[in-house]
Amino acid sequence: MSAVKKEDKNWIEVGQIDDVPKLGARVIKTDDGNIGLFRTADDEIFALRDECPHKKGPLSQGIVHGKKVTCPLHNWNINLDSGEAVAPDEGCTASFPIKIEGSTIYIAI
Repeated sequence: MSAVKKEDKNWIEVGQIDDVPKLGARVIKTDDGNIGLFRTADDEIFALRDECPHKKGPLSQGIVHGKKVTCPLHNWNINLDSGEAVAPDEGCTASFPIKIEGSTIYIAI
């Protein structure tokens, strides 16, 4: 991994776009818990704490559809761009800034 500094954030290289399956996820393990990288059908990449706000289910094992992921435990839908649960459910999981240069993904943790 290499670190890049831009716009007062510490950007860390976490892989290539093709490392994340379309409509799927990849897990990044950190000392503070896992982060899920999610890829939409339109090749957008998002990063969320890999815990549903409901019962901490592994969002990376859920189903990606549109710009949402459905938790595999209790079918909560979580917005990939904000980490917010879709109504009527309430709650939020942390989201992390992503940037892409070429096909390389960087995350600010």
